Amino acid sequence: MHPDRETSWTPPADAREQPRQVRRVLKLFRPYRGRLAIVGLLVGAASLVSVTTPFLLREILDVAIPEGRTGLLSLLALGMILGAVLTSIFGVLQTLISTTVGQRVMHDLRTAVYGRLQRMSLAFFTRTRTGEVQSRIANDIGGMQATVTSTATSLVSNLTSVVATIVAMVVLDWRLTVVSLLLLPVFVWISRRVGRERRKITTRRQKQMAAMAATVTESLSVSGILLGRTMGRSDSLTRAFSDESERLVDLEVRSNMAGRWRMAVITIVMAAMPAVVYWTAGIALQLGGPDVSLGTVVAFVSLQQGLFRPTVSLLSTGVQIQTSLALFQRIFEYLDLPIDITERDEPVHLDRVKGEVRFENVEFRYDGKGGPVLDGIDITVPAGGSLAVVGPTGAGKSTLGYLVPRLYDVTGGRVTLDGVDVRDLDFDTLARSVGVVSQETYLFHASVAENLRFAKPDATDAELEAAARAAQIHDHIAALPDGYDTVVGERGHRFSGGEKQRLAIARTILRDPPVLVLDEATSALDTRTEAAVQDAIDALSADRTTITIAHRLSTVRGADRIVVLDAGRLAEQGTHEELLARDGRYAALVRRDARLEPTS
Repeated sequence: MHPDRETSWTPPADAREQPRQVRRVLKLFRPYRGRLAIVGLLVGAASLVSVTTPFLLREILDVAIPEGRTGLLSLLALGMILGAVLTSIFGVLQTLISTTVGQRVMHDLRTAVYGRLQRMSLAFFTRTRTGEVQSRIANDIGGMQATVTSTATSLVSNLTSVVATIVAMVVLDWRLTVVSLLLLPVFVWISRRVGRERRKITTRRQKQMAAMAATVTESLSVSGILLGRTMGRSDSLTRAFSDESERLVDLEVRSNMAGRWRMAVITIVMAAMPAVVYWTAGIALQLGGPDVSLGTVVAFVSLQQGLFRPTVSLLSTGVQIQTSLALFQRIFEYLDLPIDITERDEPVHLDRVKGEVRFENVEFRYDGKGGPVLDGIDITVPAGGSLAVVGPTGAGKSTLGYLVPRLYDVTGGRVTLDGVDVRDLDFDTLARSVGVVSQETYLFHASVAENLRFAKPDATDAELEAAARAAQIHDHIAALPDGYDTVVGERGHRFSGGEKQRLAIARTILRDPPVLVLDEATSALDTRTEAAVQDAIDALSADRTTITIAHRLSTVRGADRIVVLDAGRLAEQGTHEELLARDGRYAALVRRDARLEPTS
């Protein structure tokens, strides 16, 4: 495990990028601008209703009660009650619409990130931890829930309330308004500093959460548990996780406490403002200043109290937005990942594929850098023919096979299918035409039938059974208590290696591709199981173009053509008999296998 290892492609954050990020965030809400307009109307209506209440209160204190006008008093009191009812109704409707919009935006983000990752090349996933990917989708997007569901609406609502309240305060008494708003610029400056501080901490916190998620994903998988138990590392893994969690605790505390004292000072000062207003009005009256009625002072304090909540909320929202920009930045990093393997604007679609595969002066380098993994490869595999690729570990065998289905793209030369460069074919043609069975068989945590139907969702039960029979796994499945409804367990751990491999072969048979890439499909199996799986492979390979990447040479002797790779170059090629007679690298590999074969 490597908890501190950096993931791929992490561009630096820059404060100058904030305006562009804000525009991108706002663009996410564009499809829902109609509903957001309704929210705006509700916010405006609620703000107008709320600021009328202090004016009603002034009339009650200055006119209705002193003059004993009971009818007017009842009407004004009823107006205050009605205002509270309308404000509440508007608030509920506003919350419903804004939450719905926010959840739709989160759905759009999750789908966009997932879709982007589905289009990434295999190289991206070989250098990125699975837990990091999961953390971006779960933790980062989940952490933005408050922002996209309520913060945006809260910003509009509080801003509208603040503006409406200040206007109402000026109407009541502009001099008291000036006294009340003297410190507001200082409060805004403080909140901006707190926001920048929390954004930095949030970025570090999310990276730490991603590291912890990756540790959990790796160490608590079936393979991780097996490795930890058999190596006696369970306690050390627990300690490592504890250290990761401890770092997260520190960052969470710092994130929550960042700027708390400064915001607390703002809260204290704003709570004390009514006392300042009463004191100012009293001193002005004693000094012979302008006469302010009791009703005006009480109404003004009521407005000021109404200003206090949205202003503090507005400042806090600014801090929350700064924090959320760190999360949006991490999501945008994934949305901006360059896609290496793309479909042409007008790709070629083949309705029928014969299966001829050519490698024409193929060169490949990982990330286009470093020395060539493959260099100058020229091979032709006729339709229905079989090619075996052998060689020492690291010779580039698997990479060569993965170029056919475009899991990687060549960096020089080209690979063709029926004479068409695979880079010019549409993805649907490639998916239908090229099947891959690898040593690492992946099965979903689902039933046998669901795993098989992943290749052909509309397959009938009869087709499933026929594919399983061809792969020599039907009898075993039928003997299970739940048959084809048996859940295979995570990564298929309820099945042996040979059984999983035959399930993968049955899945490929169901797909029925004309070209087949077998990537060391039997290298991890014992001799007896290998023989059973090889029979299934022989059935699968019939009448197909087959490229077999092999470590054990016993599985490739019948191939039409065998090529030997060494350090990414073609060292030898020919039939089994021709290469043995040449007594070169292939013959040396055969002798090596003979020495490694069990004697009993």
